[in-house]
Amino acid sequence: MGFSLTVLAAIAVLGPLIALHEWGHYIVARLCGVKVLTYSIGFGPKIAGWTSKRSGIDYRISALPLGGYVKMLDEREGEVAEHEKHLAFNTQTPLKKIAIVAAGPIMNFIIAIGLFWVLFLTPSEQLATKIGSVLPDSPAAAASLPVGAKIVEVDGKAVRTWEDINYRLASRMGEVGAVEVTLEPVLNNAVNTPTNLDKSAPKVYQVAVSDFMQGKDKGQDPITSFGAIPWQPAIPPVIGELSADGAAARQGMKVGDTITAINSKPVTDWITATRIIKDSPETLLNISVMRDGKPLTLQIMPQGKKDTMGNRFGQIGAMVKTPEIVVPADYKTTVAYNPIQALGKSFQKTEQLAVMTVASMGKMITGQIGIDNLSGPITIAKVAKQSFDISWEMVLSTAALISLSLAVLNLLPIPVLDGGHILYYAIELIRGKPLSEQVQLAGMNIGLILLAGFMILAIGNDISRLF
Repeated sequence: MGFSLTVLAAIAVLGPLIALHEWGHYIVARLCGVKVLTYSIGFGPKIAGWTSKRSGIDYRISALPLGGYVKMLDEREGEVAEHEKHLAFNTQTPLKKIAIVAAGPIMNFIIAIGLFWVLFLTPSEQLATKIGSVLPDSPAAAASLPVGAKIVEVDGKAVRTWEDINYRLASRMGEVGAVEVTLEPVLNNAVNTPTNLDKSAPKVYQVAVSDFMQGKDKGQDPITSFGAIPWQPAIPPVIGELSADGAAARQGMKVGDTITAINSKPVTDWITATRIIKDSPETLLNISVMRDGKPLTLQIMPQGKKDTMGNRFGQIGAMVKTPEIVVPADYKTTVAYNPIQALGKSFQKTEQLAVMTVASMGKMITGQIGIDNLSGPITIAKVAKQSFDISWEMVLSTAALISLSLAVLNLLPIPVLDGGHILYYAIELIRGKPLSEQVQLAGMNIGLILLAGFMILAIGNDISRLF
């Protein structure tokens, strides 16, 4: 059942993105006067479809849902009647060819911008960018970032939400240097004001990072790796429920136990406890609890689990009864944009993520980040399924991110991808004649080898994350 839902979620997210990508090629080809023969969602054998009586175009859904294609009349792929040669793709001007090929990725950019626009239009109450706590032994702790101060800029870029901060920090993955953080101090008032804050102008901190989000921090999210954490509720670490097959139940933990320390480190809230447990897969922990007013120490080894990206984390199968959570007023903010502002924000976010995607590829090539960060169709399907489990906003956000990735990947100057074809036609535009068929064929073969290598690596990463 879980597998079927994952497949359906992947189809629901990827299907429209692939269809609209190919529709971009299709509609611009027709506008440029090129005869379209086939519009296919998927590759391989045809499983459903129809042929238009008016245009003769074969619209189909094919068996392998890993992409799609638009087949156009082309003298390189078969004989073309003399009266239809002006309708063939290969007889068009280089600019028309570029327009047709670029239309697919451009459509994916448009989809991403549109989905982000819808999300920015939706007002939401979020946690303010005030630092709720600073993790020990983190870059934020080393730089003495003060709790209670509000983060207003990261690396000179304004941030309004923790998601903004997350993306700004993620762009520094694998780097060595300093993250510039601008803090707005808390003014002296009656609401829990730290006394150690500068009460004047915003202050800029240079937070040193080394091999950021790699090494011992690999698998952590950018904010946790950085160490400046949003406000979190102080939930008492009182066990409210245990999984029968979990490590905690097997090693004697009981409902009602209160965790007081883990490996002699005092624990006063559930979030601290879960952070230690998650960071300790397959590691024996001495967990001190209070039971009926008496201290007791249990030795529990968290079971090793893997998240969607294959990162290991610990789990003991214990939960608490979550009390009603009230966020302090000064740690809340309402984020709302009018349609024009939302459109501007969607363009900004699309640009930021596109640049970050290209930069991440460069870091993989140079070895700053591992190639195990590359994901294939299995991981994409799992992420799509998880997005449906969370909310409709997460579904749209996931679709936008995938659409953006499709656009960027397709524009890479690798023959067989749209970017490779655009490169060929740009050279044709400059030279005044196309490259020889031998050169184009050699490029296509190299492109196929590169693409096959990427796919094998990505699917290999996917499989390794399952075990």
